Amino acid sequence: MDTAQLKKQYSEQIAPALKQQFNYSSAMQIPVLKKIVINMGLGDATQDKKIIDVAVNELTAITGQKAVATYSKKDIANFKLRKKMPIGVMVTLRRERMYEFLERLVKIALPRIRDFKGVNSKLDGHGNYTLGIDEQIIFPEINIDQVSRLQGMNITFVTTAHTDEEGYALLKAFGLPFKNAKND
Repeated sequence: MDTAQLKKQYSEQIAPALKQQFNYSSAMQIPVLKKIVINMGLGDATQDKKIIDVAVNELTAITGQKAVATYSKKDIANFKLRKKMPIGVMVTLRRERMYEFLERLVKIALPRIRDFKGVNSKLDGHGNYTLGIDEQIIFPEINIDQVSRLQGMNITFVTTAHTDEEGYALLKAFGLPFKNAKND
């Protein structure tokens, strides 16, 4: 896929439209998508270490960038958790890979979700948005026959927007299919 397409669309269409919509005096005020962080929490990994390896391979296949394991910070006896045990997998995408992943997510993965009606439009108050996905099999890179267990993930879009309204406008312009249109 041509990643320059989404970047070009941002500079030629999205940025000027946002500048006009929010009456920015400088081009530096226009919100930008800084990074996309994909995180898989794997609580069952305390019992089975192979779960982490499988999740690292799947997330690496989905994003095209090597995923890393995340480790617990403290002991929690109720969860049979020890300090520095692997409990998740994450990857941070920036620049070209970020745009490539966003394009695949919007055009290929999200439409594959059964009974898909759009994503919730609740941002975090600072213009960032986290999207929860229940199954990793919506991505075409995952071979369904080789999946031993369904695993969800959180995808966080980090922007330079100062308000939810600005962040919402930016992500909507990138093609994220929000359920209820706020101010179209």
